[in-house]
Amino acid sequence: MKKIAASLLDFYTRFLTRTKVVARKHLFSENAPLVKLWHQQSGDWHWLAEKKMPIASINRHLWRLSVPSLSFFFLLGLSGIISTLGLLADSVAVIIGAMIIAPLMGPIIGVAYAMVVGNRRLLRRSSLTLFTGVMLTIAISFLTMLCVGLQVVGSEVLSRTNPTLIDLGVALAAGAAGSFANSRRRIADALPGVAISVALVPPLSVIGIGLALGEQQITIGSLLLFLTNLAGIIFSGSIVFLLQRYGSLEKAKRGLVASFLFLFLLGLPLGLSLKNLLVQENVRRNVSELIRRRTLTFADRDIRSVRVQAQGDQLFVELEVAAPFGSISEHQIDLVRDFISDELQQDVKLIVRMIPVDVFVAPFE
Repeated sequence: MKKIAASLLDFYTRFLTRTKVVARKHLFSENAPLVKLWHQQSGDWHWLAEKKMPIASINRHLWRLSVPSLSFFFLLGLSGIISTLGLLADSVAVIIGAMIIAPLMGPIIGVAYAMVVGNRRLLRRSSLTLFTGVMLTIAISFLTMLCVGLQVVGSEVLSRTNPTLIDLGVALAAGAAGSFANSRRRIADALPGVAISVALVPPLSVIGIGLALGEQQITIGSLLLFLTNLAGIIFSGSIVFLLQRYGSLEKAKRGLVASFLFLFLLGLPLGLSLKNLLVQENVRRNVSELIRRRTLTFADRDIRSVRVQAQGDQLFVELEVAAPFGSISEHQIDLVRDFISDELQQDVKLIVRMIPVDVFVAPFE
């Protein structure tokens, strides 16, 4: 038995050795087909090697982006108008268009770079441009909302009033991408995508809308979202500039500590908001499952949407159902509410919105 095992081990060892020799000869040697093909197709491409911009060039580039010029304010003003109208119309395409033309990303990246290299003049200039741009966007959105005269807002506005840690993650990634793209001439085409991903102007427009409506919750929620985006972009942008050896850690230490502490403070409400969102989504799924599968009233109905909102120990459930007029009685709604309340051990307020459906049947002739 031992001789058989020893023979098998010897065979396995010689097999591995021969396999390595063959692989080295046919795959990695100078005469190997794959190596020949690589050399034939590679050519002399050193001129395509990607290099970071020299310090003098990136200084000029970011200084231009941070100057409060007529073009900056004109494009930002138009972006604010387009964004506000898109939010009021619940049009995602219009909102994306506003993000593309907004030049607000430039001075924010300028702040991140100035922190790293210790350029106080650029820091002051970028901060001033950023501040005036923010105030201009809020003011234009406020005036646009007053001119339109709407008193209700849609889902696009409300979706920007409850930021979570997910939004902070997007801001951190977008800041890193923006800093890297601004330090490479060849990938400047990626900047519109960065602007779309982080969405700086829509939260400012929502602040203006909230001020025009006098809705404090909308204003504070959208302000928190904008501060989250701003702090995330500056922090991650500074890190990327440092990793590319722009500036030094000694010069960037104060700015990094301040932005990190600000992010930490923002993380507390953002984490709580994310927790509430997850809890609310779990409750919504449970309620939807109970209504669709365990009630006779809605088992065969066309339920268009299920919305759930928790306020303390109370649960507000809103259903939108397509059904013929008079097919569901108020007594049935009360029974469903009592059933959900017993299953979840919570006080439930059930609101059912009926969408009238007329059914016409043409009989056989």
